[in-house]
Amino acid sequence: MDEANDVVVELLLVEDNPSDLELTLHALKRNNVTNRIHVARDGAEALDFLFGNGEQAGHIGRRAPRVVLLDLKLPLVDGLEVLRRIKADERTQQIPVVVLTSSREERDLVESYRLGVNSYIVKPVDFAQFTEAIRQIGYYWSILNEAPVV
Repeated sequence: MDEANDVVVELLLVEDNPSDLELTLHALKRNNVTNRIHVARDGAEALDFLFGNGEQAGHIGRRAPRVVLLDLKLPLVDGLEVLRRIKADERTQQIPVVVLTSSREERDLVESYRLGVNSYIVKPVDFAQFTEAIRQIGYYWSILNEAPVV
C-alpha cells in the first residue's frame, strides 16, 4: 500500500468497510495485480488525494491513479459525489472509475452511468466469488486496459 506522497499510485481504493477493505487488498495482493495502492476510507479523503487538498496539499502534481475502485455508500462525501467531481474535472475525468458496491439499487446504477462511471459491479457475497471479481477487475483495469496518460 502506498503511503509515500511521491510514489506513482496505480490504484485508488475508496472503501469504508474494514472487512471489504481487507478482502479487496488480500485479493489484489494474492493475484499480484498491483503493489501501488492508496486507500481512502471516505469520500473526502479520496477527493483530497485526487485533488491535492487537506493532508494531501501540494501533491496535485503526482500522476493520477490508473483506476479508482469506488464504493458508493461512504461517510462524509458519498461515492456518487466523488464520481461526479472526478468526471467534472479536466485533471481527473479520464481516470477510469469502477464502482464496487453492495448497492443493487437501480437509481445508483443509473446515476453512476449518467455521471460517467466506466463499470458498475455489485460485490459478490461469497468469498471465492469476491476474490475472483477483484482479480478480474484489477487485471483488466491495471494491466490490460490502455489508457491515455493524464
